[in-house]
Amino acid sequence: MVSAGATSAQVKAETPKKKLDYRPLAGAPDEMLGPDGEVRPVWRHFLNRLSAMSEDELETRIDKADRYLRDAGVFYRAYGGAPNAERSWPLSHVPVLINEQEWEKLSEGLIQRAELLELIAEDIYSENRLVQEGFLPPALIAGNPEYLRPLVGLKPAGGHFLHFVAFEIGRGPDGDWWVLADRTQAPSGAGFALENRVATTRAFSDIYAETHVHRLASFFGAFRDTLQGYKKHPEDRIAVLTPGPANETYFEHSYIARYLGFMLLEGEDLTVVNNQVMVRTVAGLKPVSVLWRRLDANYADPLELNQTSQIGTPGLVQALRSESVAIVNALGSGLLETRALLAFMPAICRRLLNQELKLPSIATWWCGQQSERDHVIANLDRMMIGPAYSRLSFFDDGNESLSGSALREKNAAMLTRLQEEGHRLVGQEVVKLSTTPAFVNGKLSPRPMSLRVFAARTKEGWQIMPGGFARIGGSDDVSAIAMQKGGSVADVWIVSDSAVKWSTLLPSEENFTRNMPGSLPSRAADNLFWLGRYIERAEGALRILRSWHGRFAEYADREQPLLADVSEYLAALDVDTEEVVPETLVMNISSALYSASNIRDRFSPDGWLALNDLAKTARDFREKVLPGDDATRAMTILLRKLAGFAGLVHENMYRFTGWRFLSIGRHLERGLHMARLLRHLSGPDAPDGALDMLIEIGDSVMTHRRRYNVATARLTVTDLLALDQLNPRSIFYQLNEIKTEVELLPNATINGQYSPFYREVLKIYNQLSLMTPEAMTTEVYAQLAEDMENLSDLLAKTYISI
Repeated sequence: MVSAGATSAQVKAETPKKKLDYRPLAGAPDEMLGPDGEVRPVWRHFLNRLSAMSEDELETRIDKADRYLRDAGVFYRAYGGAPNAERSWPLSHVPVLINEQEWEKLSEGLIQRAELLELIAEDIYSENRLVQEGFLPPALIAGNPEYLRPLVGLKPAGGHFLHFVAFEIGRGPDGDWWVLADRTQAPSGAGFALENRVATTRAFSDIYAETHVHRLASFFGAFRDTLQGYKKHPEDRIAVLTPGPANETYFEHSYIARYLGFMLLEGEDLTVVNNQVMVRTVAGLKPVSVLWRRLDANYADPLELNQTSQIGTPGLVQALRSESVAIVNALGSGLLETRALLAFMPAICRRLLNQELKLPSIATWWCGQQSERDHVIANLDRMMIGPAYSRLSFFDDGNESLSGSALREKNAAMLTRLQEEGHRLVGQEVVKLSTTPAFVNGKLSPRPMSLRVFAARTKEGWQIMPGGFARIGGSDDVSAIAMQKGGSVADVWIVSDSAVKWSTLLPSEENFTRNMPGSLPSRAADNLFWLGRYIERAEGALRILRSWHGRFAEYADREQPLLADVSEYLAALDVDTEEVVPETLVMNISSALYSASNIRDRFSPDGWLALNDLAKTARDFREKVLPGDDATRAMTILLRKLAGFAGLVHENMYRFTGWRFLSIGRHLERGLHMARLLRHLSGPDAPDGALDMLIEIGDSVMTHRRRYNVATARLTVTDLLALDQLNPRSIFYQLNEIKTEVELLPNATINGQYSPFYREVLKIYNQLSLMTPEAMTTEVYAQLAEDMENLSDLLAKTYISI
């Protein structure tokens, strides 16, 4: 740990357990230590408290933060990773502390920069004076893939191109802050900043409470209120537009949507009707007037932009022309992320704002100009070479930029490329960034750091998030390029000398709105419906397998007639009893997890954790469980975990439209499962013991004993598992529940007429209600299963394929 009273460059302090050293890196400024080697005042209280902790206490605190992140399911996907490979969030547990006065000065520079970027976007997509007057080279705009010609001359709804931007900044060797990059396309990280804050305060809740740290909620509240003001009509929707679950920051998209109370939509959820963007919901098409897009602009409309896009919405650009929808940020604003633009920012600022840049950019030279290219070539060893037009990889080895030894190795090839393709390249000065403390192998060690800071347009103007997202390098490399890959992340505390105002997103009692019924997107309804089906399908298979292995433990003979017969039945469902924990079972649970992943904004963290735990346990059991008694116990454990998940959903999920689709899916699958089982195991050719096995699988052994004064017989089993309206395992009970839920769905009845789906549910329900046990033959069960399966298709036609 570090003593707050230390004054030397090598800071030492005694902890209750042992002494730890903190040695700043040579040639790099440090966030914790000032230029004179003394601990900065803003860090002293935090370090004093940290120094008083034992190693065990510190480890316990860190575990709290990590456990929170695991339980909350915080993840990201790295570029180039395996599909759907979620990686744990790499939190660096020591926050970055910055004094309020320094932050205010920094914020002034960032607000000026946000205003400047807005003016540049407005000029490029309208009069183009900056090009005409020589402040921007024409080739830098015309050859830029982010320059979207269909957007030229288009005035954004609300009048602004930018609403939410981010800045990559770092502190240089002289102690001043530099802008490393501007993020205007679809800036990520704000949601992760919130999670960083929650996790870090779990570890240091007492220190956080004692420190005057600015809260983040007011920043998000002001932005939410601003977006609400863009709505054309009170019933219009606001949505976060995501590329989908495969995106590396999808967790953040769902988190932000849930946090702010917005819909989370994909391009396929939207359609454009009469130049109005509409969302497909289970109640029909509903207007959307504000979209916070998190996908690149070029993919937003395959009709006028990238024709290969499968994640966009045809006609979106035309809707923008009619000013019927506001988009955050405007399509085409990704042009402002052009790295070469940094070279021209000082002159543009003087031209548009008549001011000097308050916050300078990292020194940048666009190699499309002869003199600048010559300068870069002459100083190649001190340069970082990267793509001029975007942040994407330009080099054959996949690197975004090259510098130092990597450039020397490619020196001849790089010189040729600079001469032939200079307009596509920039040179940037290699800047040693400041370091900040991080726990490395149990001790505080300096690690290079950059900040991602967020700015939101509010009713009062641009507002800077009081904190942000610190990216911490994974090694001692202090070059700017080291900040572009890997490492960890940390919370940023903006510390005041006095108490700060407590903020919350909760509305006042006189100022709240209730979402309109029927706002459930059709795709979300589909995922909820299939989540219910997959969960119930897994439960049905588990109950059969538990009964099978219980009898196998007794007979030890797979050819025993009942075991062989049930194995044949399961084989028809692609369930192989040769596998103790069949792959099909694991796939059903994984499919449920995938369906849930598509509706993360509507799924509780507890439910998500329980479902992940179920999937992990099922996978683990595949490698460890033996047939017979061992498998029976394993199936019981899985059933209990599944029941725990179902209980969480049942007890915690709001009884709104989404609940009804989830419930219909579960009841439909349970009814199908029982109809198929009764057809196979209650017929005249069923082997001995089949009826007892049926009662066991139907979890109705005790009920049968109490209700009937005879041993299991075909009629009693049929009465209990098919026709009993009070037995939650019977077919009739499932149909009654489905009927009840369907009655409450949107448009179940229109002008006194039942919808086709509701009419079919009533038909099957009424038919079964008139049946007697004696009339329930194998043919009746077969027809019943077919009719119930057809309900799934009819539901899709009525509510999903809108």
